[in-house]
Amino acid sequence: MAHRTARPARPQGRWRLAAGALALAAAGLAPVAARAALFEDGDARRAILDLRQKVEQNELASKSRVDALQEQVNQLQKSILDLNATIEQLRGDLARMRGADEQLQKDVAELQRKQKDIQQGVDDRLRKMEPQKVVLDGREFVADPEETRLYGEAVGILRQGDFPGAVSAFSSFQRRYPSSGYGQTAQYWLANALYGKRDYKEAIAAFRSLVSSAPQHPRAPEALLSIANCQIELKDPKSARRTIEELLKNYPNSEAAQAGRERLASLK
Repeated sequence: MAHRTARPARPQGRWRLAAGALALAAAGLAPVAARAALFEDGDARRAILDLRQKVEQNELASKSRVDALQEQVNQLQKSILDLNATIEQLRGDLARMRGADEQLQKDVAELQRKQKDIQQGVDDRLRKMEPQKVVLDGREFVADPEETRLYGEAVGILRQGDFPGAVSAFSSFQRRYPSSGYGQTAQYWLANALYGKRDYKEAIAAFRSLVSSAPQHPRAPEALLSIANCQIELKDPKSARRTIEELLKNYPNSEAAQAGRERLASLK
């Protein structure tokens, strides 16, 4: 019988031996690993608790700050509301003040206008009462406003062709202002009014009064020519020629003298 050769150990057997060795080693180390795991879990819990406490503290602190900020915001909002109310009140007061100021300005302007009107009225009345400088027929004199008004009214009546009314107006003026600077010119127009109403004799007397009292008056030559015209109307050519000759002698260069020459030629 043949001798059998010994076979090498199978791989499966070797794995079994290794697994057993590892099992023995693990059994010996298990208590140490367990103790390390327990230590690490306690530290982790304490760390978690500490962290949780810190988080809670931070949350409380944050809530406290938020509450404080909210209170500040509330106070600020209230202050803003109060400020807005004050601003609106001030605006209302300002609007009322502006309205009152505008009304005051209107009142002042109205008072100033009335004062100006009153002052103007006073000035007008004073001017009406004050004597005024007048230049008439080359002569300058001072006349009262009423005097000037009455003279102007009389001239206006004459220009309207109301000869009787003009005679009355000029006669009344002369009685009221016998020494007036208008007197000599008023006498001339009175004579013309008499001529206009065909009261030739009275007209001649009125014209002659002017020539006698004021021979240097600018209307004296015209007065002489008018006297001659009145005499012609009275059918007295002889007297008319004498009057025209007087005119030519005393006022040879006047316009009335030129007209007198033409009239004298017609009388011959």
